[in-house]
Amino acid sequence: MSRSISKSKPEKTQSKILKIIPLGGLHEIGKNTCVFEYDDEIVLLDAGLSFPTEGMHGVNIVLPDITYLKENQHKIKGMIVTHGHEDHIGGIAFHLKQFNIPVIHGPRLAMALLQGKLEEAGVSDRTELHTVGPRDTVQFGKHFSAQYIRNTHSMADSFTMAIKTPVGTVIHSGDFKVDHTPVDGEFFDFQKIAEYGEAGVLCLISDSTNAEIPGNTPSERAVFPNLDREFNNAQGRLFVTTFASSVHRVSMLLELAQKHKRDVFVVGRSMLNVISHARDLGYIKCPDDLFKPLNMLKQCPDEKAMILTTGSQGEPMAALTRIANRSHRQLRIEAGDTVIFSSNPIPGNTISVVNTIDKLMQQGARVIYGKDKGLHVSGHGYQEDHKLMLALTRPQFFIPVHGEHRMLVKHAEMAQQSGVLPENIAIVNNGDVIKLTADSMKVDGKVTSGIELVDSSRTGIVEHAVLKERQQLAEDGIITVSATVDSKGQLLGEPAVNLRGVVTVKTQEQWERGIIQVVKSSVNNRWKEVVEDADSAQPTVNWDGLRSRVEEDLRRFVRRELPKQYPVAVLMLQHIDGQQTSASQPSNESNHSGPRRRRSLSTASAS
Repeated sequence: MSRSISKSKPEKTQSKILKIIPLGGLHEIGKNTCVFEYDDEIVLLDAGLSFPTEGMHGVNIVLPDITYLKENQHKIKGMIVTHGHEDHIGGIAFHLKQFNIPVIHGPRLAMALLQGKLEEAGVSDRTELHTVGPRDTVQFGKHFSAQYIRNTHSMADSFTMAIKTPVGTVIHSGDFKVDHTPVDGEFFDFQKIAEYGEAGVLCLISDSTNAEIPGNTPSERAVFPNLDREFNNAQGRLFVTTFASSVHRVSMLLELAQKHKRDVFVVGRSMLNVISHARDLGYIKCPDDLFKPLNMLKQCPDEKAMILTTGSQGEPMAALTRIANRSHRQLRIEAGDTVIFSSNPIPGNTISVVNTIDKLMQQGARVIYGKDKGLHVSGHGYQEDHKLMLALTRPQFFIPVHGEHRMLVKHAEMAQQSGVLPENIAIVNNGDVIKLTADSMKVDGKVTSGIELVDSSRTGIVEHAVLKERQQLAEDGIITVSATVDSKGQLLGEPAVNLRGVVTVKTQEQWERGIIQVVKSSVNNRWKEVVEDADSAQPTVNWDGLRSRVEEDLRRFVRRELPKQYPVAVLMLQHIDGQQTSASQPSNESNHSGPRRRRSLSTASAS
């Protein structure tokens, strides 16, 4: 049961306020990022990413908006990393490009993976990585200390955090499930959590991912006999895909490969990376000669080959997806191959996974997938796991995190059933400021929050306006027009029109003729508005003005004539002194106002 709120705290204690500000991970799965702030000190807990949805064209990863951290970077004392999954460490390298973090504390496997990410991004000099072990305590500034408490999860080296602050102890569960038979023999440290519960936990912040599911999450070991069965049934080559970061699952797959006398061919950069680090740290134990280079696959008998690959979520660039699409340079599916999906689709990936499975089957593979096969168990706790965490910590206040809205609500209900007062439970949004004192909790204020979209371009950031344009182009197509005009306002040849994804072949010629007529009329009628000294040998022309006027007339035509509103892009080429140029670079000749080469392409919605 929760302790009653004391009303007799001295004024000095009452004035102490801890701010907890989640920037990601609320009402969603992914980009888990949390800020703990007291006076002039900030400690970060995790900094993850999520993956783009179907409509985020050209986007590689999604990060939380970190405007608040950039504005307050002088307060940052360090970061706590709970474990090495991408939704907890994937954003760190990106953030370090924008501000320094003095020190990052985390478990061995997470720090090994993070070190490679920072070196690849060229930001390893912007922080200090510090490896911690079970029950280690780290200090941040004057006001924060944190103890690492071993838990069990789908990834090795995962921790619950006990954060000591001036207002009391906050327990952050990290990602967890209760696994009484962990693959690596590292058991959940219930004793230490219970000690904190006995001493008094002010607030519990806890993983809500499977809060809707009754019972206990099965042990990771539960999949071993089912995988063993499928290994035994596979007659030819065996492809197996799972999350690369699921070190325990990968360890079991390698154990089964040895049992069934199959050589292992690892495909996918992230899988190779995780296996390498996990073997170095002792989380995966297997002989070196179990692995064979991919170029030796043809020399290996089919019944002796296991291809361990990325792509369990249908990611576009993952190895198995490219194999399914027949775009992988070294691998093709052959009749008689077996493909095992030792995973379930995470929310949003179901269609991609199903499409991959269909393509593999069409090429002759026998594909083993689905919850009924027992080839995957979650790394997140079910309801009874949540209840145990609540019972051990006995928190005065409770904040459910790491889940979609319905999961947070269900978790809050369980907390209430476990004795936490309803008024002491807060379901919050990303960016909300939770103010916690020794005897109160309230949501008071909001900081800038949202998402930042990152692609593979040089600058990386995809502005929302750009994403909107990409979405419109994908949904509606685009009308592009290019025309060449001389210094007297005469069109040199017919304007070129392209209708990409706009109209059917039957009507394309009709619309093209209408657009060409609009351009001709617009240039002829608008010329006098953009030219000065028209009778001179070299008149002064506002080429940008001409382009924008032609664009305006085209938009009006599109709104009036076409069945839908489409983006319009105009490329205006100017013909001067016998040369044809597109306007975008400044001219060095003084007798032309504005640039000879100006902005060559302007896109405007016709809506």
